[in-house]
Amino acid sequence: MPLYPEIEPYDHGMLGVGDGNRVYWETCGNPDGKPAVVLHGGPGSGCSPWVRRLFDPAAYRIVLFDQRGAGRSRPHASAYDTDMSVNTLPHLLADLELLRRHLGIERWLVWGLSFGSVLGLRYAQTHPEVVTEIVLTAVATGSDAEVALLTRGLGNIFPEAFERFVGELPLDERDGNLAAAYNRLLESPDPGVRERAARAWTDWETATIPAPPRSVERFEDPEFRLGFARTVTHYWGNGHFLDEDGVVLRDAPQLKDIPGTLVQGSLDFGNLLGIVWRLHHAWPGSELTVIDEVGHNAGAPGVVDAMVTATDKYARSAARQTVPPESPNNCRTVDS
Repeated sequence: MPLYPEIEPYDHGMLGVGDGNRVYWETCGNPDGKPAVVLHGGPGSGCSPWVRRLFDPAAYRIVLFDQRGAGRSRPHASAYDTDMSVNTLPHLLADLELLRRHLGIERWLVWGLSFGSVLGLRYAQTHPEVVTEIVLTAVATGSDAEVALLTRGLGNIFPEAFERFVGELPLDERDGNLAAAYNRLLESPDPGVRERAARAWTDWETATIPAPPRSVERFEDPEFRLGFARTVTHYWGNGHFLDEDGVVLRDAPQLKDIPGTLVQGSLDFGNLLGIVWRLHHAWPGSELTVIDEVGHNAGAPGVVDAMVTATDKYARSAARQTVPPESPNNCRTVDS
């Protein structure tokens, strides 16, 4: 199914969420439609306008916002004096609730990409009464094992790039948590050190893209690059600020009364740990669609088709569906 036509917001603003942070938000589509909130990835990527097109604008009231330190929210993480100690998962969860109440929304569908799936899953687990459905792609759960895979583990697959990646670190920092080590560089008072670390981090992320095109245009923007790398390493180096490693997957059965759709590329490296499969089988009533020959890419045609199919289906649900515990899991694989 194709994307819906491009649309512009009918309202937008900056919401003060505390700690000196102001979060950018916008609403698109039908003001009286089914509410849906978009949780971007990164962490630190900011929202992309194309995500608006995954929802029928006649049926949905689509809410996009830039998480703390990202996109149009202020202060931006690229600024050295931005206090990252007040940018944690609990802060983002609280921001979501502030935004929901600010917009007068009782319940909404949660859509999440990559880190947005970590945030969305934890939000639904801690606030199930306000979540009607969940749609996730490039699924992650924020575990230490996922971080270790995406930093050190992929070194066996991309040895040349990995050598350059760890080569930017001091010798005594190369054997521990690589994300935490890079975050220390990105918190350096020396702007040259911060810029070199941001470039090395984003070069590594680019090098590990499993399928063409192996380039990321946004990484060429120095402000985006620095803010993104600083935010990612801040979260990855601190266990995503979850209260317990593996808690998102452990608490997946709590989602049993919330319908969910998981869309995953077959070449997404998170699959090496079986994360999306384990989540799907621990979450009664969830549906998993695997798109062949696609990596960690929400914009791939097959992924887009599956997500639009899901939002169209949920647009017809005026209220949360209760899925019986004995309802079987559904999983299918499609060609991209």
